[in-house]
Amino acid sequence: MTSRIRNAYDIRLEEGVINPDPAQVALISELERLELDLAKKGLFGALPDVRGIYIWGPPGRGKSMLMDLFYSSTPEQKKVRAHFHAFMARIHDLVRQWREGDKAQRKAVFGQHKGDDPIPPVAALIASEARLLCFDELQVTDIADAMILGRLFDALFEKKVVLAITSNRAPDDLYKNGINRQLFLPFIKTLKERTVVVETAGAKDFRLDRLSGEKVWFATDSEGAAETFELLWSDLKGGEPEEPTQLTVLGREVVVNRTVGGMARATFDELCVKPLGPQDYLAIAKRFHTLFLEGVPKLGPNKRQEARRLVTLIDALYEAKTRLVVLADAEPEVLYTEGDGAFEFERTVSRLNEMRSQSWLEQDRDEA
Repeated sequence: MTSRIRNAYDIRLEEGVINPDPAQVALISELERLELDLAKKGLFGALPDVRGIYIWGPPGRGKSMLMDLFYSSTPEQKKVRAHFHAFMARIHDLVRQWREGDKAQRKAVFGQHKGDDPIPPVAALIASEARLLCFDELQVTDIADAMILGRLFDALFEKKVVLAITSNRAPDDLYKNGINRQLFLPFIKTLKERTVVVETAGAKDFRLDRLSGEKVWFATDSEGAAETFELLWSDLKGGEPEEPTQLTVLGREVVVNRTVGGMARATFDELCVKPLGPQDYLAIAKRFHTLFLEGVPKLGPNKRQEARRLVTLIDALYEAKTRLVVLADAEPEVLYTEGDGAFEFERTVSRLNEMRSQSWLEQDRDEA
Protein backbone atom coordinates (compact mmCIF):
# COMPACT_ATOMS: atom_id res chain seq x y z
CA MET A 1 0.00 0.00 0.00
CA THR A 2 1.37 3.40 -1.02
CA SER A 3 2.10 5.74 1.86
CA ARG A 4 0.19 8.99 2.10
CA ILE A 5 3.28 11.14 1.60
CA ARG A 6 4.31 9.13 -1.48
CA ASN A 7 0.80 9.36 -2.91
CA ALA A 8 0.65 13.13 -2.32
CA TYR A 9 4.07 13.57 -3.94
CA ASP A 10 3.14 11.44 -6.98
CA ILE A 11 -0.09 13.39 -7.50
CA ARG A 12 1.84 16.67 -7.64
CA LEU A 13 4.29 15.14 -10.10
CA GLU A 14 1.42 14.02 -12.33
CA GLU A 15 -0.22 17.45 -12.13
CA GLY A 16 3.06 19.13 -13.08
CA VAL A 17 3.08 21.20 -9.89
CA ILE A 18 6.58 19.90 -9.18
CA ASN A 19 9.27 18.34 -11.34
CA PRO A 20 10.91 14.95 -10.65
CA ASP A 21 14.21 15.29 -8.80
CA PRO A 22 16.44 12.29 -7.99
CA ALA A 23 17.90 14.24 -5.06
CA GLN A 24 14.53 14.00 -3.29
CA VAL A 25 14.20 10.20 -3.53
CA ALA A 26 16.02 9.50 -0.25
CA LEU A 27 14.03 12.20 1.49
CA ILE A 28 10.67 10.79 0.35
CA SER A 29 11.76 7.34 1.58
CA GLU A 30 12.65 8.73 5.02
CA LEU A 31 9.35 10.60 5.24
CA GLU A 32 7.58 7.34 4.40
CA ARG A 33 9.53 5.63 7.19
CA LEU A 34 8.53 8.35 9.64
CA GLU A 35 4.87 8.16 8.59
CA LEU A 36 4.85 4.38 9.23
CA ASP A 37 6.72 4.66 12.54
CA LEU A 38 4.27 7.24 13.83
CA ALA A 39 1.44 4.79 13.17
CA LYS A 40 2.99 2.02 15.28
CA LYS A 41 1.95 1.32 18.86
CA GLY A 42 4.17 0.26 21.72
CA LEU A 43 3.57 -2.33 24.41
CA PHE A 44 0.04 -2.10 25.87
CA GLY A 45 -0.76 0.76 23.49
CA ALA A 46 1.98 3.04 24.81
CA LEU A 47 3.71 5.44 22.45
CA PRO A 48 7.02 4.05 21.17
CA ASP A 49 10.21 6.04 20.71
CA VAL A 50 10.29 7.28 17.13
CA ARG A 51 13.28 8.88 15.40
CA GLY A 52 12.26 12.05 13.64
CA ILE A 53 13.86 13.63 10.61
CA TYR A 54 16.25 16.55 10.12
CA ILE A 55 16.24 17.82 6.52
CA TRP A 56 18.98 20.23 5.58
CA GLY A 57 20.44 21.78 2.47
CA PRO A 58 20.68 25.04 0.51
CA PRO A 59 17.57 27.18 -0.05
CA GLY A 60 15.31 26.15 -2.88
CA ARG A 61 15.75 22.37 -2.83
CA GLY A 62 12.12 21.66 -1.95
CA LYS A 63 12.56 21.20 1.82
CA SER A 64 9.58 23.32 2.86
CA MET A 65 7.39 21.96 0.07
CA LEU A 66 8.03 18.36 1.13
CA MET A 67 7.57 19.23 4.79
CA ASP A 68 4.21 20.79 3.91
CA LEU A 69 3.22 17.62 2.03
CA PHE A 70 4.28 15.42 4.92
CA TYR A 71 2.45 17.53 7.49
CA SER A 72 -0.79 17.65 5.52
CA SER A 73 -0.73 13.93 4.60
CA THR A 74 0.37 12.30 7.87
CA PRO A 75 -2.54 10.72 9.77
CA GLU A 76 -1.03 11.74 13.13
CA GLN A 77 -3.72 13.91 14.72
CA LYS A 78 -1.67 15.64 17.42
CA LYS A 79 0.67 17.70 15.27
CA VAL A 80 1.91 21.28 15.09
CA ARG A 81 3.60 23.02 12.13
CA ALA A 82 5.50 26.20 12.96
CA HIS A 83 8.40 28.33 11.93
CA PHE A 84 11.13 27.72 14.47
CA HIS A 85 11.45 31.39 15.48
CA ALA A 86 7.71 31.57 16.16
CA PHE A 87 7.88 28.40 18.26
CA MET A 88 10.77 29.73 20.34
CA ALA A 89 9.00 33.07 20.82
CA ARG A 90 6.10 31.15 22.32
CA ILE A 91 8.43 29.10 24.52
CA HIS A 92 10.02 32.24 25.95
CA ASP A 93 6.55 33.69 26.57
CA LEU A 94 5.46 30.53 28.41
CA VAL A 95 8.62 30.62 30.52
CA ARG A 96 7.82 34.25 31.37
CA GLN A 97 4.24 33.35 32.33
CA TRP A 98 5.49 30.60 34.65
CA ARG A 99 8.06 32.81 36.32
CA GLU A 100 5.75 35.80 36.76
CA GLY A 101 2.55 33.91 37.61
CA ASP A 102 1.28 33.05 41.06
CA LYS A 103 0.08 29.55 41.95
CA ALA A 104 -3.42 30.05 40.55
CA GLN A 105 -2.17 31.61 37.32
CA ARG A 106 0.33 28.81 36.78
CA LYS A 107 -2.34 26.16 37.34
CA ALA A 108 -4.71 27.87 34.89
CA VAL A 109 -2.16 27.72 32.08
CA PHE A 110 -0.04 24.66 32.88
CA GLY A 111 -2.14 22.51 35.20
CA GLN A 112 -0.72 21.08 38.40
CA HIS A 113 3.08 21.23 38.58
CA LYS A 114 5.48 21.47 41.51
CA GLY A 115 8.69 23.44 41.86
CA ASP A 116 9.92 26.64 40.25
CA ASP A 117 11.64 25.22 37.17
CA PRO A 118 9.61 26.37 34.12
CA ILE A 119 10.95 23.73 31.70
CA PRO A 120 8.93 20.67 32.88
CA PRO A 121 5.54 22.44 32.80
CA VAL A 122 6.30 24.15 29.48
CA ALA A 123 7.38 20.84 27.92
CA ALA A 124 4.31 19.09 29.34
CA LEU A 125 2.04 21.73 27.80
CA ILE A 126 3.71 21.44 24.37
CA ALA A 127 3.58 17.62 24.52
CA SER A 128 -0.13 17.75 25.38
CA GLU A 129 -0.72 19.71 22.18
CA ALA A 130 1.47 17.76 19.77
CA ARG A 131 3.16 14.42 19.44
CA LEU A 132 4.68 15.57 16.13
CA LEU A 133 6.43 18.93 15.91
CA CYS A 134 7.25 20.11 12.39
CA PHE A 135 9.70 23.03 12.30
CA ASP A 136 10.65 25.05 9.26
CA GLU A 137 14.03 26.75 8.91
CA LEU A 138 15.64 25.86 12.21
CA GLN A 139 18.52 28.16 12.94
CA VAL A 140 19.96 29.26 16.25
CA THR A 141 21.50 32.71 16.55
CA ASP A 142 20.16 33.81 19.92
CA ILE A 143 22.01 32.80 23.10
CA ALA A 144 18.71 32.72 24.99
CA ASP A 145 17.42 30.08 22.54
CA ALA A 146 20.71 28.18 22.64
CA MET A 147 20.70 27.92 26.41
CA ILE A 148 17.13 26.63 26.67
CA LEU A 149 16.98 24.17 23.76
CA GLY A 150 18.84 21.25 25.31
CA ARG A 151 16.75 20.99 28.47
CA LEU A 152 13.50 21.74 26.65
CA PHE A 153 13.92 19.03 24.02
CA ASP A 154 15.24 16.49 26.50
CA ALA A 155 11.96 16.97 28.35
CA LEU A 156 9.94 16.75 25.13
CA PHE A 157 11.72 13.56 24.05
CA GLU A 158 10.95 11.99 27.42
CA LYS A 159 7.29 12.55 26.57
CA LYS A 160 7.75 10.82 23.16
CA VAL A 161 7.49 14.00 21.10
CA VAL A 162 8.83 13.50 17.54
CA LEU A 163 10.60 16.18 15.50
CA ALA A 164 10.50 16.86 11.76
CA ILE A 165 12.83 19.75 10.93
CA THR A 166 14.07 21.68 7.93
CA SER A 167 17.21 23.80 8.07
CA ASN A 168 19.77 25.37 5.79
CA ARG A 169 22.54 24.12 8.08
CA ALA A 170 23.80 20.67 9.06
CA PRO A 171 23.27 19.92 12.77
CA ASP A 172 27.00 20.30 13.50
CA ASP A 173 26.90 23.85 12.08
CA LEU A 174 24.05 25.10 14.28
CA TYR A 175 24.96 28.07 16.49
CA LYS A 176 28.39 28.09 14.89
CA ASN A 177 30.76 30.51 16.64
CA GLY A 178 28.00 31.35 19.11
CA ILE A 179 28.66 32.55 22.66
CA ASN A 180 29.26 29.62 25.05
CA ARG A 181 28.71 27.21 22.16
CA GLN A 182 30.20 24.35 24.18
CA LEU A 183 27.04 24.43 26.30
CA PHE A 184 24.99 23.93 23.13
CA LEU A 185 26.90 20.87 21.87
CA PRO A 186 24.92 18.31 23.94
CA PHE A 187 21.76 19.47 22.18
CA ILE A 188 23.37 18.84 18.78
CA LYS A 189 24.35 15.33 19.93
CA THR A 190 20.81 14.63 21.11
CA LEU A 191 19.32 16.03 17.92
CA LYS A 192 21.45 13.69 15.80
CA GLU A 193 20.45 10.74 17.97
CA ARG A 194 16.73 11.51 17.88
CA THR A 195 16.43 12.30 14.14
CA VAL A 196 17.62 10.83 10.87
CA VAL A 197 19.67 13.52 9.13
CA VAL A 198 18.98 13.85 5.40
CA GLU A 199 20.81 16.28 3.14
CA THR A 200 18.97 17.73 0.13
CA ALA A 201 21.88 19.09 -1.86
CA GLY A 202 20.46 18.69 -5.34
CA ALA A 203 21.85 21.12 -7.87
CA LYS A 204 18.46 22.52 -8.83
CA ASP A 205 16.95 25.49 -7.06
CA PHE A 206 13.27 25.24 -7.95
CA ARG A 207 12.46 28.86 -7.20
CA LEU A 208 15.46 30.12 -9.15
CA ASP A 209 14.60 27.77 -12.00
CA ARG A 210 11.13 29.32 -12.18
CA LEU A 211 12.45 32.87 -11.83
CA SER A 212 15.20 32.38 -14.43
CA GLY A 213 14.38 34.38 -17.50
CA GLU A 214 11.33 35.90 -15.81
CA LYS A 215 10.66 39.51 -15.08
CA VAL A 216 10.53 40.27 -11.38
CA TRP A 217 9.45 43.91 -11.73
CA PHE A 218 5.98 44.44 -13.16
CA ALA A 219 4.71 47.93 -14.01
CA THR A 220 0.93 48.12 -14.14
CA ASP A 221 0.99 50.27 -17.27
CA SER A 222 2.25 47.19 -19.13
CA GLU A 223 -0.41 44.86 -20.47
CA GLY A 224 -0.89 41.72 -18.39
CA ALA A 225 1.48 42.81 -15.61
CA ALA A 226 -0.90 42.05 -12.75
CA GLU A 227 -1.90 38.70 -14.23
CA THR A 228 1.74 37.66 -14.73
CA PHE A 229 2.64 38.72 -11.19
CA GLU A 230 -0.24 36.62 -9.89
CA LEU A 231 0.74 33.64 -12.01
CA LEU A 232 4.35 33.78 -10.82
CA TRP A 233 3.23 33.78 -7.18
CA SER A 234 0.90 30.84 -7.85
CA ASP A 235 3.60 28.86 -9.65
CA LEU A 236 6.21 29.41 -6.96
CA LYS A 237 3.97 28.43 -4.07
CA GLY A 238 3.12 25.23 -5.91
CA GLY A 239 -0.44 24.87 -4.67
CA GLU A 240 0.57 25.02 -0.99
CA PRO A 241 -1.78 26.88 1.37
CA GLU A 242 -1.01 30.42 2.50
CA GLU A 243 -0.89 31.24 6.20
CA PRO A 244 -0.02 34.25 8.36
CA THR A 245 3.40 34.45 10.00
CA GLN A 246 4.02 36.33 13.25
CA LEU A 247 7.43 37.83 13.88
CA THR A 248 8.40 39.04 17.34
CA VAL A 249 10.37 42.28 17.04
CA LEU A 250 11.46 44.15 20.16
CA GLY A 251 8.58 42.65 22.10
CA ARG A 252 5.98 43.49 19.42
CA GLU A 253 4.20 41.19 16.99
CA VAL A 254 4.62 41.96 13.29
CA VAL A 255 2.22 39.89 11.18
CA VAL A 256 2.75 39.05 7.51
CA ASN A 257 -0.63 37.70 6.45
CA ARG A 258 0.25 35.80 3.27
CA THR A 259 3.20 33.42 3.56
CA VAL A 260 4.16 30.03 2.16
CA GLY A 261 7.29 28.54 3.70
CA GLY A 262 10.08 31.01 3.02
CA MET A 263 8.02 33.20 0.70
CA ALA A 264 5.93 36.19 1.71
CA ARG A 265 3.46 38.40 -0.11
CA ALA A 266 2.44 41.84 1.12
CA THR A 267 1.09 45.16 -0.12
CA PHE A 268 2.90 48.47 -0.08
CA ASP A 269 0.33 49.74 2.42
CA GLU A 270 1.02 46.84 4.78
CA LEU A 271 4.78 47.38 4.79
CA CYS A 272 5.35 51.06 4.03
CA VAL A 273 2.22 52.94 5.09
CA LYS A 274 2.07 51.25 8.47
CA PRO A 275 4.65 52.71 10.89
CA LEU A 276 7.20 49.91 10.64
CA GLY A 277 10.86 50.50 11.35
CA PRO A 278 14.30 49.12 10.46
CA GLN A 279 14.15 46.23 12.92
CA ASP A 280 10.81 45.11 11.49
CA TYR A 281 12.21 45.09 7.97
CA LEU A 282 15.35 43.26 9.08
CA ALA A 283 13.19 40.57 10.69
CA ILE A 284 11.14 40.18 7.50
CA ALA A 285 14.26 40.04 5.33
CA LYS A 286 15.86 37.44 7.58
CA ARG A 287 12.73 35.28 7.79
CA PHE A 288 11.85 35.13 4.07
CA HIS A 289 14.02 34.31 1.07
CA THR A 290 11.52 35.84 -1.39
CA LEU A 291 9.13 38.79 -0.99
CA PHE A 292 6.30 39.60 -3.40
CA LEU A 293 5.46 43.28 -2.95
CA GLU A 294 2.38 44.67 -4.70
CA GLY A 295 0.54 47.96 -4.95
CA VAL A 296 3.66 50.16 -5.01
CA PRO A 297 2.45 53.61 -6.13
CA LYS A 298 4.22 56.60 -7.59
CA LEU A 299 5.30 58.71 -4.62
CA GLY A 300 5.37 62.47 -4.28
CA PRO A 301 6.30 65.09 -1.64
CA ASN A 302 3.24 64.20 0.45
CA LYS A 303 4.44 60.59 0.68
CA ARG A 304 7.95 61.23 1.96
CA GLN A 305 7.47 59.02 5.05
CA GLU A 306 6.27 56.14 2.91
CA ALA A 307 9.22 56.68 0.55
CA ARG A 308 11.62 56.62 3.49
CA ARG A 309 10.15 53.33 4.71
CA LEU A 310 10.46 51.87 1.22
CA VAL A 311 14.14 52.83 1.18
CA THR A 312 14.66 51.14 4.56
CA LEU A 313 12.80 48.02 3.43
CA ILE A 314 14.85 47.71 0.24
CA ASP A 315 18.09 48.19 2.19
CA ALA A 316 17.13 45.33 4.53
CA LEU A 317 16.18 43.04 1.65
CA TYR A 318 19.34 43.94 -0.25
CA GLU A 319 21.66 43.19 2.66
CA ALA A 320 19.90 39.88 3.36
CA LYS A 321 19.99 38.96 -0.37
CA THR A 322 16.25 38.44 -0.29
CA ARG A 323 14.66 38.07 -3.71
CA LEU A 324 12.09 40.70 -4.56
CA VAL A 325 9.18 40.51 -6.99
CA VAL A 326 7.28 43.79 -7.41
CA LEU A 327 3.99 44.96 -8.89
CA ALA A 328 4.24 48.77 -9.11
CA ASP A 329 2.64 51.71 -10.88
CA ALA A 330 5.92 52.58 -12.59
CA GLU A 331 9.52 51.60 -13.18
CA PRO A 332 11.95 52.29 -10.29
CA GLU A 333 13.41 55.42 -11.95
CA VAL A 334 10.11 57.31 -11.76
CA LEU A 335 8.74 56.05 -8.45
CA TYR A 336 9.93 59.00 -6.35
CA THR A 337 11.41 61.98 -8.16
CA GLU A 338 10.18 64.90 -6.02
CA GLY A 339 10.16 65.39 -2.26
CA ASP A 340 12.48 65.08 0.73
CA GLY A 341 15.03 62.39 0.07
CA ALA A 342 14.29 62.11 -3.66
CA PHE A 343 17.99 62.56 -4.50
CA GLU A 344 18.97 59.85 -2.01
CA PHE A 345 16.24 57.62 -3.47
CA GLU A 346 18.45 57.24 -6.55
CA ARG A 347 20.57 54.78 -4.57
CA THR A 348 17.43 52.72 -3.94
CA VAL A 349 16.65 52.83 -7.67
CA SER A 350 20.10 51.44 -8.34
CA ARG A 351 19.55 48.64 -5.82
CA LEU A 352 16.12 47.81 -7.23
CA ASN A 353 17.57 47.47 -10.71
CA GLU A 354 20.38 45.29 -9.41
CA MET A 355 17.88 43.09 -7.54
CA ARG A 356 16.01 42.35 -10.78
CA SER A 357 19.15 41.16 -12.56
CA GLN A 358 19.96 37.51 -13.20
CA SER A 359 23.23 37.78 -11.29
CA TRP A 360 21.31 38.92 -8.20
CA LEU A 361 18.85 36.03 -8.45
CA GLU A 362 21.67 33.51 -8.82
CA GLN A 363 23.72 34.53 -5.79
CA ASP A 364 23.65 32.47 -2.64
CA ARG A 365 21.84 33.83 0.38
CA ASP A 366 23.82 33.66 3.62
CA GLU A 367 21.78 31.85 6.26
CA ALA A 368 22.81 32.52 9.85
